[in-house]
Amino acid sequence: MSIREVIMDYLENSSKKALSVEELSVALHMNKAKDYKVFVKTLASLEAEHLLNFTAKGKVELAEKEEAKVVISGIFRANAAGFGFVSIDAEEPDVFVARGQTAFALDGDEVFIEIDKNANALKGTSAEGHVVEIIRHDVHQVVGTFVALNDDEKEQTGLIGFVKSRNKKIPYRVYLGNEGLIPENKAIVRVEITHYPDKEFPQTMQGLVTEIIGQADDQGIDVLEVLASMDIVSEFPKEVLDQAEAVPEEVPENEIVGRVDYRNEITFTIDGADAKDLDDAVHAKRLENGNYELGVHIADVSHYVTENSPLDKEAYERGTSVYVTDRVVPMLPERLSNGICSLNPRINRLTQSCVMEISPEGRVINYQISQSIIKTTERMTYDAVNQMIAGDEAALEKYAKIADSVKIMVELHHILEAMRKRRGAIDFDTVEAKIIVNEKGLPIEIRKRTRGIAERMIESFMLEANETVATHFEAHGLPFIYRIHEQPKADRLQRFIDFAATFGMQIEGTSNGIDQKVLQAFMKKIKGQPGEMVLSTMLLRSMQQARYSENNEGHFGLAAENYTHFTSPIRRYPDLLVHRLIREIGEGKTPANILQKWEDKIPEIAEHSSHRERRAVDAEREVEKMKKAEFMEEHVGEEFEGIIASVTRFGMFIELENTIEGLVHISTLKGDYFNYQERMLALIGERSGLTFKIGQPIKIKVVKADRMTGEIDFEYLPSELDLIDKAAKAKKKTDHKGRKKSNQSLKVKSVAPKSTDKSANKSKNGRRADEKSEFNKKKKKSAKKPFYSKAAKGKFTDKKNNDKKNNDKKFTDGRKKPHKRG
Repeated sequence: MSIREVIMDYLENSSKKALSVEELSVALHMNKAKDYKVFVKTLASLEAEHLLNFTAKGKVELAEKEEAKVVISGIFRANAAGFGFVSIDAEEPDVFVARGQTAFALDGDEVFIEIDKNANALKGTSAEGHVVEIIRHDVHQVVGTFVALNDDEKEQTGLIGFVKSRNKKIPYRVYLGNEGLIPENKAIVRVEITHYPDKEFPQTMQGLVTEIIGQADDQGIDVLEVLASMDIVSEFPKEVLDQAEAVPEEVPENEIVGRVDYRNEITFTIDGADAKDLDDAVHAKRLENGNYELGVHIADVSHYVTENSPLDKEAYERGTSVYVTDRVVPMLPERLSNGICSLNPRINRLTQSCVMEISPEGRVINYQISQSIIKTTERMTYDAVNQMIAGDEAALEKYAKIADSVKIMVELHHILEAMRKRRGAIDFDTVEAKIIVNEKGLPIEIRKRTRGIAERMIESFMLEANETVATHFEAHGLPFIYRIHEQPKADRLQRFIDFAATFGMQIEGTSNGIDQKVLQAFMKKIKGQPGEMVLSTMLLRSMQQARYSENNEGHFGLAAENYTHFTSPIRRYPDLLVHRLIREIGEGKTPANILQKWEDKIPEIAEHSSHRERRAVDAEREVEKMKKAEFMEEHVGEEFEGIIASVTRFGMFIELENTIEGLVHISTLKGDYFNYQERMLALIGERSGLTFKIGQPIKIKVVKADRMTGEIDFEYLPSELDLIDKAAKAKKKTDHKGRKKSNQSLKVKSVAPKSTDKSANKSKNGRRADEKSEFNKKKKKSAKKPFYSKAAKGKFTDKKNNDKKNNDKKFTDGRKKPHKRG
């Protein structure tokens, strides 16, 4: 039995109605230090869930049965439309919380919810609940624009104004009194929350200004506001900068002692032309036995960023560097990232190296992971190496010292790439946008990023080093942080299989156990086909999100049994941790107390790093969306050709050649009634048979672009690209008995059905969100029955069988402890 069950069972059968905490812990043999902490936390959880009470004298007793409620703790995820979802556990389906049932919980809050309706897999409906208590608020600060009240309003309310966050998930105004800083009207400010919405003041928060970030018309303030709203800060604390300044600019001789010396190898970096933090270098050569030697040398950041130092604590808090259009918010101060930790050419640099002997079949035969020192021969750019690979005489002559190495590297890259394909690695080859801005931060050009052989080659080598380091730790059974990518969830994969079938594409296997090679073969089959972009995107969306974990679950996308992040310690904290683990425990013979220390610390670091990674991705996407909309403001009224990237009940998203995406709302499709075909992801006109389906080319006109919301609106233009579904058109002309219909009885209209897109928001252009249908669709084919199903079922059958005792017991067996966040 679990600790919860043991406690409840003992109290139910005890001759005493109430026991002191000490008496209970002794009786259950949980009074030792290591058990007592968990014991007390469990008591607190049971009390919060109304299963236990503490008497006036501090004793523990069972709650009255009528007080027990089916409540579960989880993390609330808000939607801008007012509803939300509560994440209970990574393995459990989320619970839907309707608008008005959130108890004013904000995004990220830890809450208790009561289950109102159990999920029904057959009907495809989700579990529903309502928030009964907010355990802990996650939002403590808000960034937004200050709006000053007029003099009369100030006199009446005693307030100076309010702040409206640009974060749509925070729908409430934050009103300000005279405390704190007094900003000017339209200033961008940071506010500390002092009062949250409640029943008495349901639509407002209160706070005080702690920072004036800038004015609305300041150059670059838009990007700064996005970063600040996500608590991403550029400036480093003084003690962090002081520690960075104390680091020497050159490597002293005494720090070289004991390191493997690779300074005689032809080693070089390959990065983008504008990169300054050069944290990886490579060397490659052909061995006499016919194998290859590949050396991946990574800046030894952990030598300078020592555990629990100010630099280390700040790096942990940031988690990762954040890259947005015209700036980088680094994880480490530039003194380190662009200085002593950057593998600049022809100077000594401390590194950690993974040197591998690789067979012509791409198998790692031997490897050495060590503390090392290198001196790079050249600082190369991707463009220059791609020129060398293409046979450019000028480039080959200029970089003659490394020409043979580059040739060997290309051979080895193709070998490794072929090896990964053989084992089933899936190459999505996603397209990214490159946004060019001028000195004022205004977007002047948007184009697709290109990846040549040089880019793919370096990626290939980094993958191999990451995999080798992870394999080393796994083989020795040491505590470690892995980069995992779990198998796709069955319901999502089944939706993709059904969708692919609408394109006439059959996928072997089932959604419960599909092999990577099957998906790889599918990707190869659609290469160059009209639906390639759409099918590739839909398959990618069916995948789970990669994350960090102390448990090795493998990497599905790479078809790798062991994988980690070792190659970028300047910009990712997990890589820095891996370097620290290599130094402390990687060579074995480690004291048990050190191993236990890392066993205890790594789970929290993994969870925190995954969260920080998601925050960085959100910031990068938000800024990209904003800059794309700003760019399109100059193109309103212009016509373009694009591809239908996705179709929903409320319209379709069109992607242009340069990756910009906009919405054609269904309400703008005049002259017909368009039915949404979910399985085909298509909109089909009842009268005309005019069809809009994913992957189809289309002509549009730009009608609106809003840089503040990042939304772009298109209008459909009839053209020769249009597709007419003749079968649908013919079917509409006859009734169910095959008789011709009179045109006079045909009603034709265009409507805007509610959206099933969770991220769709209400706005002036008519974006809507149908809360339940999206969630139900998302969970329609859940392969696993939720753990709370039994509990909820018990609750709903109370009135029928009045077997309250049994139902309470069912719930107690299934209840979860409050979620602990790292």
